[in-house]
Parts: sequence; C-alpha cells; structure tokens
Amino acid sequence: MNNTPTSLLLTAASLAAGASLAIAGEAAPSKKTVTPVEREDIAVHPITSPYWNEDATITTDVRPVFVYHAFPGEILGGGRAEVTAMQLRIKLTNSLQLVAYKDGWVNLDTPGLNSQGWNDLAAGLKWAFYQNDAKQLHAAVGAGYEFASGDDQVLQDDDELRFWLSVDKGFGNLHFGAVVNYLRSMGNGDDILGNSDTVSWHFHADYQVCKYFSPVFEVNGYHVVNNDTGHDGIKTPFGGADVADLGGNTHESVITAGLGVEVRPHERLALRAAYELPLTDNTDVYGHRWTFSAVIKF
Repeated sequence: MNNTPTSLLLTAASLAAGASLAIAGEAAPSKKTVTPVEREDIAVHPITSPYWNEDATITTDVRPVFVYHAFPGEILGGGRAEVTAMQLRIKLTNSLQLVAYKDGWVNLDTPGLNSQGWNDLAAGLKWAFYQNDAKQLHAAVGAGYEFASGDDQVLQDDDELRFWLSVDKGFGNLHFGAVVNYLRSMGNGDDILGNSDTVSWHFHADYQVCKYFSPVFEVNGYHVVNNDTGHDGIKTPFGGADVADLGGNTHESVITAGLGVEVRPHERLALRAAYELPLTDNTDVYGHRWTFSAVIKF
C-alpha cells in the first residue's frame, strides 16, 4: 500500500516524458533549415591581342588561337594575314605561372607580299603578388622574352624583351581587367624595316549572364616610344602594333576596340570569339580582325 503513490508518480512521469518526446518529434519536421547557395562568378580571360593581354590569374590551361587580320589598303596594298597558334600556361605554384604566349604559323597574303612562315617563340614568368578572392582583386607582374626564331618573310625574326603589370577587379558578375606592357626591341639594326620599342595597354570587361555565357568588351592601345631605321635606312611610317616589330613612328598611336563572347559548354572548356576595329584613323597595320580561341583547363 505504501508503494502505490510512488508507482503512480513514476507512471505519470513516464507518460509525461513520452508525450514530450512525441510532441518534439512531431514539431521537428516543421522546422526548415536554409542552406546558403554560393554564387560561382566566372571571369573571362582576355580574348583580343592574345600575345600581350595577360590577366593576373594563375591557371593551368591550353589556348588554341586563330586570328584573321585584314590590312587596310594603304598597307601592303591591303590583303590579309592568318595566324594559327597554341598558347600554354602552367601553374608552378599558387602565385607563379609559366606563360608560353607566342608561337604558331602565319599565312601572309597581300599584293606586295605573299608568303608563309613561323611566328617567333615567346615565353615568360608571371608572379601574382596579390590575390584576394573575397574582394575579387588580383594583381601580377611578369617578364618574358621573344626569340628571333621566326621567318622574316612574315615580318618576324625579332628579339624582344617584355615586362608587364596586370590588375583584375570583380564586382559580383561584372569583371574588369587592365594590363600595361613595355616591349624593348633587342634588334641590332639588321632588319630591313627597322625596330621599335613599344608601350601597350589593354582594358577588359566582361559580364557573366549565366554560367554558360559572358559578353566581352576590350580596348587595346599601342604606342611607339623609340625607333630606328633598318640597315638600308628604311623606316616605316607606322608601327607594327602586335603584328610585327617595325621601325614605326614615335608620333603614332594605334587604339582598337573589340566586342566578343565566351560560351562555356563545360566547366573546363570555354569557346570565344571577338571582332576588332581601330579607333584611330592614322595609317597603320589595322583594318579589322577576328580572333577565335578556346581555353581548355586542367
């Protein structure tokens, strides 16, 4: 008889605990856990002026490039040049990259000059000294050398030393980039058309519409800062921009603008195309240009 109240109390406690667990079990499914989805912003590597328009990112990739360049009528009587090349970038460390930025085969077809031959070979190292993914801000410097390994019949066969600075900044899906190059001609005056030192600058903007597509806008500037005549005393009245190392004119500047797109059918593959026209009206090697390239990431 004395144990009855105790038994009743234990029974009531057990029923209360069971009811509490049942209520907690029913309430749990009604709570919703929200997992934040991180946005993947995709910045586009520069398309136009592929030799010298180098961004500040460190990647490992291969970039096949095809360029169709139409000369104006005042230069070589018009005509065209076609370049097929393959660029290689290798990530050595998180901040150091090997860049093989110039090579390939040139088909030059003009009324005054019709020939084919190899481009010069050029490679260098890029050091990304500042990388802040949270702020989408990256900066890098680089140095490269172009070896006189190409054929002079396609306006190649010139030694050239290159230094550059690159800065990239993103604002969500909108990305900007700027590059400045100093190109020091190492020619010894043996070139018929002379040599020149050049400063070039490049501006890039792209907007990621979705993970598969981005439009691109770019502006490129080329300025001859020092020149000399060829071994026959010949000096061209125009610079070679990114086409060739020519004697050029120190009062001349070539500025171009290009519109392009990048399509990404796969996370490791990007297909790109851009059309480019000169903004300057002085006589130079620019008529118009199509640049087609791909980025294959590893």
